[in-house]
Amino acid sequence: MTPLADAQAFVWGHCAPLPVISTSPTNAAGYVLAADVIAPEPVPPFANSALDGYAVVAADLATASAGSPVELPVVAEVAAGTATDHVLQRGEAIRIMTGAPVPAGADAVVMVEDTERLDGGARVSIRAAVDAGAAVRPAGSDIGAGDVVVTAGTVVTPAVVGVLASANAQAVQVHRRARVAVLATGDELVTDGGPLGPGQIRETNLSMLVAALADAGCNVDDFGVVPDDEAQLEAVLRQAAAECDAIVTSGGVSMGDYDVVKAVLGRIADMHWMQIAIKPAKPFAFGLLAAGEGPATPIFGLPGNPVSALVSFEMLARPALRQMMGHERIGRTRVVAVADAGITRRTDGKLHLDRVIAEWGTDGRCHVRSARAQGSHQLAATATANAIAEVPDGSGVAPGGDVVVHLLS
Repeated sequence: MTPLADAQAFVWGHCAPLPVISTSPTNAAGYVLAADVIAPEPVPPFANSALDGYAVVAADLATASAGSPVELPVVAEVAAGTATDHVLQRGEAIRIMTGAPVPAGADAVVMVEDTERLDGGARVSIRAAVDAGAAVRPAGSDIGAGDVVVTAGTVVTPAVVGVLASANAQAVQVHRRARVAVLATGDELVTDGGPLGPGQIRETNLSMLVAALADAGCNVDDFGVVPDDEAQLEAVLRQAAAECDAIVTSGGVSMGDYDVVKAVLGRIADMHWMQIAIKPAKPFAFGLLAAGEGPATPIFGLPGNPVSALVSFEMLARPALRQMMGHERIGRTRVVAVADAGITRRTDGKLHLDRVIAEWGTDGRCHVRSARAQGSHQLAATATANAIAEVPDGSGVAPGGDVVVHLLS
């Protein structure tokens, strides 16, 4: 059997980042930057007020207090989006709003809560001293001209979109999202909600994988359920390879299977059929299907049991697809957790990937407990889990023992 780490290295080594595209910051959310973004101008572009109040010379208020306020004439008013040509002199104040340019000559802003308007606003009584620089946001205090605003490899979040807009980035270079074809095969699969006939089952994996791919940030092409017909399946796979960046299938990858998926892929693609030393999800297939003159399309052949398909996707396919989309951290967050009730298992030469429920304790550590049934077909129990625990070969993890977990949410 192939160790999980070896299988991951092989698969990920054949999944290169996708081509770079240019897009606007507002359309870049969720993408990964492929190049540093350099600020062409400072942010903010001028010194501005952090609050509503009065622009002053701090030295004029050295003696100001609630019991001994300082009165100053108000010689101008500045709102956001406007400016004043008046150069503030000692013994003067200018009414100023949040975000407005600080007038020349002023070195501080006193908040309006520490003031009282007099004579209809012609004068102001100030009852608090301030230090020079108080409530003044200097030009370039957020971003300096020529600064690297955001580095390559950064995932564009809503906050990053805002930063890019503030830096006047009109276009950014990002890795393209993976367009992934997903399909299922089997005449036994029922998708129309009708009654089940002899030997028929409800379609599960296709629906689950469509959602999992979307959650990973992929653009999904759902090719649906393909009948057990080699010619039809080959046509669908070749179309998927020509139109998409990757293909995900489930079922037909076990050593003993004779399945149309295995028969067709074995004939038209460069496939590697693996038995990975994990439980569940031991059978796995990976290959490349040539599509015209472009690069060959990666194919991820997941097991047919639904839990195995989900675990296989999480441990092998999802990280590979994220790598293709430029992510630097391709796997889920891993932490060392406390197995509160312990995790039992038998020695079998495999790494067990148990589905667990993880919660943060008052001790600041992650604590986990089993998500009930661990069978590869028992998806209902797995659906309650929010983490996957790595249980090494042996007798398991003792109550209170440490265990490495992958946090799914």
